[in-house]
Amino acid sequence: MIPESFNVELVPWKEAVSLSKDLAECIRGKFCPDLVIAIGRGGFVPARVVCDSLLISTLTSIRIEHWGEAAICYGEARIRYPLSVDVKGQDLLVIDDVTDTGKTLLAAMEYLDSLRPGRVKTGALHHKTTSSFTPDFYAKIVPEWHWIVYPWALHEDLTGFLEKVITGDPATLGNLRLALGKKYDLRPGMDDMAFAARELVERGIAEETGAGYRLKKSP
Repeated sequence: MIPESFNVELVPWKEAVSLSKDLAECIRGKFCPDLVIAIGRGGFVPARVVCDSLLISTLTSIRIEHWGEAAICYGEARIRYPLSVDVKGQDLLVIDDVTDTGKTLLAAMEYLDSLRPGRVKTGALHHKTTSSFTPDFYAKIVPEWHWIVYPWALHEDLTGFLEKVITGDPATLGNLRLALGKKYDLRPGMDDMAFAARELVERGIAEETGAGYRLKKSP
C-alpha cells in the first residue's frame, strides 16, 4: 500500500538518456533480439534509445495500464493495446522504465508467452528491489522504495502531486512548492510548478486568486 507521504525522485533528461544507454550496454553482447517491444507509455523513450545504441531498427509497443499520475495505482495490470504483429518464434526484448510492483512486466510476459515467441528478455532503467519481478537487464538498482518521475511524465505526475497538496486556502506557487518538498521531498522548477497549476485551473480543480491558488469552491 502506498503511504500518504513518501519521497519522489525527479530524473532529468540527461540522466534518463544516460541510464538508457547504460541499459543498452548491459544488453550488448548478451542478447540480440529480433524485435524490441516498448511497454507504453513509460518504456517508449528508453526503448528508442536502446534501439539507437544497439543499432536495432525493429521496434514496436504494447500498452499496459497499471499506474496513473502521482503514484495512483489502478489495481491489476491489464493489456490495453496488444501487439499488432506476429511474434511466433521471434526473440523479444521488452523494455520499461521501472519495475515498481513488477505487475506490469509480469502481465507483459504472460501475454507474450501466449503468442509462442522464441526467447523473451526484459529490461528497465530502474529496478526496485521491492518489485516481485526482476528484469534480465537493468541500469540502476533502487534498494529503498520511492516514486520516480521521469522527464517524459513530469507534467502529468507533478499536476497530480500538486492536487494532493493544494487546499481551500490560497497559496503562492512558492508555498505550494514548499508543501511538495515537505510531503514528498519534491522540489520542481517554478516554471513546471506554474504549468501544473495552470493545468489544475483549466481542469476546474483549482482557481487562481490574488493571493495564489486554491481548490475551486463548489457552486
